[in-house]
Amino acid sequence: MEIKNRQQLLIIVTLGIVALFAADNIILTPLGGLWSARSKEIAQLRTKVTDANALAKRETTLRARWDEMRRNTLPDNPSLAQEQILQAFDRCARESGVTITSINPQRHDGDDYSTLQCRVEASGNLNRLAQFLYTMEKDPMALRFENIEISAHDAEGQVLSIGLQVSGLILPPQLKKQ
Repeated sequence: MEIKNRQQLLIIVTLGIVALFAADNIILTPLGGLWSARSKEIAQLRTKVTDANALAKRETTLRARWDEMRRNTLPDNPSLAQEQILQAFDRCARESGVTITSINPQRHDGDDYSTLQCRVEASGNLNRLAQFLYTMEKDPMALRFENIEISAHDAEGQVLSIGLQVSGLILPPQLKKQ
């Protein structure tokens, strides 16, 4: 009798272990994976909601900035755009006292907007170049500095040369009126 009870006990224990192993592989592990995936998704959604709330709080500021950018973009007419950007460079150069040696404008058309990229070479002392950059940055025109290179022309570093890559925004008429 003892051997039969022992065999039944071993069979029951073996079946129990197999059942636990199957439950772990079939039920618990997939549920744990789903749980962690849901936790990650919930965390991402909470981050998106937080970002959206922050964006909604800044809506008036962002809309005001966008309206200002739309008003100060370059005209869609290539010759008028070049004229405006050349006048801006000339005005900033006169205010700061730098000497502009060359300006090379080039238009790049995109799907929703275009840019007028200009390579500007100027020279002057450090204070004048700093004032030139400050004046250009404060100009209401929608310009962006892409690249700035400064180099010295003399051994003492009193005469400096600056190379700027500047982009001006050109919006199509339908985007300017929204």
